[in-house]
Amino acid sequence: MNITFGFISLGLIGGSIAKAIREKHPTATIYAYNRTKEAIEDALSDGVINKGLELNDPSWKDCDMLFLCAPVQVNTEILETLLPLLSEDCLITDVGSVKGSIHQYIESKNLGNRFIGGHPMAGSERVGYRNSKAILLQNAYYILTPGDGVAQDKIDFYTQLVKEMGSIPILLDYKKHDFATAAVSHLPHLIAASLVLLVKNNDTDDGLLKMIAAGGFKDITRIASSSATMWEQICMTNSENIKQLLNQYIESLKEVSTLLNEHDGKDIYSLFDNARIYRDSLPTQSSGPIKRYFQLLVDIADEPGALAAIATILALNNISIKNIGIAHNREYEGGILRIEFYDQESVEKAEQILAGKGYSLHQLP
Repeated sequence: MNITFGFISLGLIGGSIAKAIREKHPTATIYAYNRTKEAIEDALSDGVINKGLELNDPSWKDCDMLFLCAPVQVNTEILETLLPLLSEDCLITDVGSVKGSIHQYIESKNLGNRFIGGHPMAGSERVGYRNSKAILLQNAYYILTPGDGVAQDKIDFYTQLVKEMGSIPILLDYKKHDFATAAVSHLPHLIAASLVLLVKNNDTDDGLLKMIAAGGFKDITRIASSSATMWEQICMTNSENIKQLLNQYIESLKEVSTLLNEHDGKDIYSLFDNARIYRDSLPTQSSGPIKRYFQLLVDIADEPGALAAIATILALNNISIKNIGIAHNREYEGGILRIEFYDQESVEKAEQILAGKGYSLHQLP
């Protein structure tokens, strides 16, 4: 593919997209700008990009496609600087999880025919280029929100590129996108953060709640570890949709409080049962805005070298580990190792190998 791609910011998502493009199109030319030079140096060393550019570099005119991967407000500021340098045929996209403000800016500049908003619904609590991976995009929904008047061949090109990166493209109106992501991503992040602070504010002087917070609590609040800067930006740019849904959620909590006051066991049971049925019907093949975590729990002896032995077995079988650690509670008898993988195929392969070596395993839903 003799195409030139430009990237503004090589963080977790920008870096992952650049790596995926390089993996699938080794002959493509990739330029990048990043506020700090460390990411540029790392990307050059990795062979992911061909050249790091400053914002006034005339080489931007060679770009066939430009990815805006900085926060929304920064993207528009940088695009103002780059527009005089870009070719009129350059397709512009972004990767933000809120589309309204960038589309409004694009419309104000009459750039709708050159813009397709993008939102790869994948991520991690870890940030930065060094945590980026091409595999991060695998099986993730990648929402595309075309601007007014954009040519079908540009939509087709971007859609095909998304498929080549291993993601699942979905075309949406940007207003529908922002409401949907407010419901399934933005509001849940607020709830997770507020729940963590609720526990923190009610903890005892000896830290009892923090000590026993494990299992379910850590699972449902995992996303509270995400970037505070990023989520401040999201809340500021999608506040109306979030407020609408937050008010509905507050009302539902008031209803739960009434059920508890009335000791209405039947309706409380219905609440949990209806939630269980709907939750169990959710698709599992995509990483989604709040990703499915591909994990195994492994019973291991509480002794030196036990963790290293399992990590070695998996490495020798070419199974990549995303995260690994000892659970600090004793919900399981003996020691328990939690291993997180990148995909279900790795889980199943690891399960087969470790079971064959006599380990006792638990696969999480």
